[in-house]
Amino acid sequence: MIVKTLPPSSRPIQEDSRNGTNSRGELDVIDVVPENGTPSLVVRSPRLLAAQKVRTAAQPETLYDPVGIAAHYQNRKVQVLRRIFAVLGPTLSFAFGLWSDSKRGIVAKNNRRRATQLRVLLTQLGPAYIKIGQALSTRPDLVPPVYLEELTKLQDQLPPFANEIAYQFIKEELGAPPEEVYAELSAQPIAAASLGQVYKGKLKTGEEVAVKVQRPDLREGITIDLYILRNLAAWVQKKVKRVRSDLVGILDELGDRIFEEMDYIHEGENAERFFELYGHIKDVYVPQIYWEYTNRRVLTMEWINGTKLTQTEEISAQGIDARYLIEVGVQCSLRQLLEHGFFHADPHPGNLLATTDGKLAYLDFGMMSEIKPPQRYGLIEAIVHVVNRDFEGLAKDYVKLDFLSPETDLTPIIPAFARVFADAQGASVAELNIKSITDELSALMYEYPFRVPPYYALIIRSLVTLEGIAIFIDPNFKVLSEAYPYVSKRLLTDPAPQLRTSLQDLLFKDGRFRWNRLENLLLNARKSQDYDFDLVLNQGIEFLSSERGAFIRDKLVDEFVNGIDALGKNVLHNFTYLLRERVGLTAVNKTPAATVEQQQTLEHIKRILGILRETRGFDPVQLAPQIAQLLVNSDVQRLGQKIASRFTQKAVARLIRQLLAS
Repeated sequence: MIVKTLPPSSRPIQEDSRNGTNSRGELDVIDVVPENGTPSLVVRSPRLLAAQKVRTAAQPETLYDPVGIAAHYQNRKVQVLRRIFAVLGPTLSFAFGLWSDSKRGIVAKNNRRRATQLRVLLTQLGPAYIKIGQALSTRPDLVPPVYLEELTKLQDQLPPFANEIAYQFIKEELGAPPEEVYAELSAQPIAAASLGQVYKGKLKTGEEVAVKVQRPDLREGITIDLYILRNLAAWVQKKVKRVRSDLVGILDELGDRIFEEMDYIHEGENAERFFELYGHIKDVYVPQIYWEYTNRRVLTMEWINGTKLTQTEEISAQGIDARYLIEVGVQCSLRQLLEHGFFHADPHPGNLLATTDGKLAYLDFGMMSEIKPPQRYGLIEAIVHVVNRDFEGLAKDYVKLDFLSPETDLTPIIPAFARVFADAQGASVAELNIKSITDELSALMYEYPFRVPPYYALIIRSLVTLEGIAIFIDPNFKVLSEAYPYVSKRLLTDPAPQLRTSLQDLLFKDGRFRWNRLENLLLNARKSQDYDFDLVLNQGIEFLSSERGAFIRDKLVDEFVNGIDALGKNVLHNFTYLLRERVGLTAVNKTPAATVEQQQTLEHIKRILGILRETRGFDPVQLAPQIAQLLVNSDVQRLGQKIASRFTQKAVARLIRQLLAS
């Protein structure tokens, strides 16, 4: 019996894992052709199919188990020592070569040869070290150009393994040899990476696909390296008192992700989830997974015709703006890290392609990770405090993010943060980037009682890798300038209590409303792609009319009353001036104009109204119907009653003061 998928008519509909249906509540239908040639239709779900494979194919070694690994190597000391010497020998030899070149003054002459030696060395040491090289290949600010060129080859130009082994894996995983599964399969792999190699193929139904096959003996090589590095981390953590970070926890987090990356069923599920969360973002593309041709060591996904983001000349020749795609990548990363928490932990250039129609395609969903909501909100608050130079608030953020214990004295840490972040907003990536900030913080961590939580390592890996690509394309790319519009939008529209508290802290200081901060938020938020006038109006009214918005509402009413009062005073002042000076009615007393403070409030209100008029979605033609709808809105009516009540209270209080004064 041959099983084939029906050609998709549109983007694949994601399935509800609770009942085996897709998001429309429908079951997927596939065409089954029995051996007698009479076709029939059966109902089958991709995710259920994957679940069946998990049940039949999953083995204990698919999960990272540091205790089990330690027990395995406990009585294999010779094997461990052999691996240690296998790593140390060539590494020391390479280091000696660099030292020798330096002593003889031939560093520049030998650069090309040494760069090739480093690439070959990392390739020979195995996947764990290849991943280190891949991370370095995205850092032109750290690695000389000659080395950068060589290390870039580690992304997808590693030595392939034999086709015979790959074909055997396909047969074992999919139950049939490649020629029966695929209509076409390239004679040689078109790319080879740290964990597997990729063939270009075609399904019998006509779709072009990428077929990824895992490297042989992969698990054993990675396991022993993780075991050695974990023991080294434990020794350093125990012996070096100044190291307060959980190095073992960081290694275990990395181990979890690498073991997940070695399970292609898990990678396929990651790709589907990534599409569900981020596939709707403008110019982001996520390839389809073909579950009928996927198992633990073989993954079949949609073929993407595209160009690496670092190949800027080729991208420009196609009429595509590489910098714009980096902006798309940054916006997508912000949503990954700060909105949903499910993020791509390995966005190196081999995994980010510019498609022929100008979209950013994400590939390789093996190494993914998650950030919990408290950490996500903490990161947003930290960005706000950095941009607004609130280093006391930033120090408290680091307590929330578990970098500092609650009992830590923050008094000496606040000025230290001021030194690190003082110029962060205006600096370009080349001048003050995530890597340089991380380096500065690393220095602080030796001086003050910081600790690095395990979740932080993969976040930094993801951001630093993406930032490296940005530096390559545009050295003046400003990280915080790109991030702050999204953060501003979240502060103005997200109903989460944590962010509402942040908004309140941002807008008020010592009981005074800071209009310039609100202007800055509105100016930045309107640059965000999914922010418009209706959104801020509806969310703002909902919040201000609620109990949670009482503090801001009362203060805003006070400020607006001051503004209206200023406007009234100015009108009356101008009128009495006209009567006295122009008409000659000297009996009319000249009314004083608004105070400087009231005038400033009025100017702020005018500027904010101007910003709102220029916000996406503001349409004067539609304003009248919008106002009519708002007037019947219960939240608006409650808000109006509260504003009227507050205004009346202040007016009566002012009248009483004037009567008493006279």
